[in-house]
Amino acid sequence: MEIVGYTMALLIGITLGLIGGGGSILAVPVLAYLFHLDEKIATAYSLFIVGSAALVGSIRQNKIGNIDWRTAIVFGIPAIIGVWIIRHYVVPILPVVLLTIGDYALTRRMGMFGLFSGLMVLAAYTMLSDKERKGGTGKIKYNYPLIIIEGILVGGITGFVGAGGGFLIIPALVVLANLEIKKAIGTSLIIIAMKSLLGFLAGDALIMNVDWIFLGTFTSLAVVGIFLGIFIGQFINGKNLKKGFGYFIIVMAIIIFAMEFVFATH
Repeated sequence: MEIVGYTMALLIGITLGLIGGGGSILAVPVLAYLFHLDEKIATAYSLFIVGSAALVGSIRQNKIGNIDWRTAIVFGIPAIIGVWIIRHYVVPILPVVLLTIGDYALTRRMGMFGLFSGLMVLAAYTMLSDKERKGGTGKIKYNYPLIIIEGILVGGITGFVGAGGGFLIIPALVVLANLEIKKAIGTSLIIIAMKSLLGFLAGDALIMNVDWIFLGTFTSLAVVGIFLGIFIGQFINGKNLKKGFGYFIIVMAIIIFAMEFVFATH
């Protein structure tokens, strides 16, 4: 199972390199089901993996001028605060059983993975959509109240489920900051990197024993996979691949939901 898990780490990176996003959403199920990590550790480690992968991607985007740093800071600070609050204060105090209705018990694991499977479906929908993403005019203007609310909300979701949330951030940057689509995509990567890495390092890393050797190995394989994916992408059609991966994520979301709510033994 560990060999399969490490192979999946490489495949997560390859997917990111090939289609530019989405692959890191597989980190949580790989960590939970192949390495048998509990929901707290799986979502925490995923933050580090997602953040590291996004950081690599943002370096490439910065080289071609696709990051608006002012917007990244304006949106990123509330997002970082949202992740930190959830990871440092909320997740540690969540009870094992969130609520009971008669004989039915909704556990913390079911809540976290149930929300995660829902986000996987939303992420897959953005990959499968034939609509061409439209950006703003590029004349930057900020709706500060909504940016702060959206940033904290997206950060909180990221903190709870360990996913990057690029499919939520990109439309927000277009609507709330009027960014062109290419700059919105590039800027979203540095926001994901900042909120995920800082959320993990200022939250989970301070209150849990982190297996840095395992985490470093998994993350390194994912980063190597990114460069492999970029290379392979020169020879294959990324658009068709993106749609295929979108359907795969939907199947994975259904499996996760079924394992937690239908066949669960925990």
